[in-house]
Amino acid sequence: MDTITFYLLGVLIVIYLVILAKNKRGKRERRSRKFMDGKKRHSDKSDR
Repeated sequence: MDTITFYLLGVLIVIYLVILAKNKRGKRERRSRKFMDGKKRHSDKSDR
């Protein structure tokens, strides 16, 4: 019974770490997308 508890805790920790890694990657992509959008808008203004 004790080993089952440890296995369940281990699985929950792994799932938590996977979700945490996905969230960090999503934030980084959103931030870089905003940065690129700003560059595109700036280049459009300089073309006019």
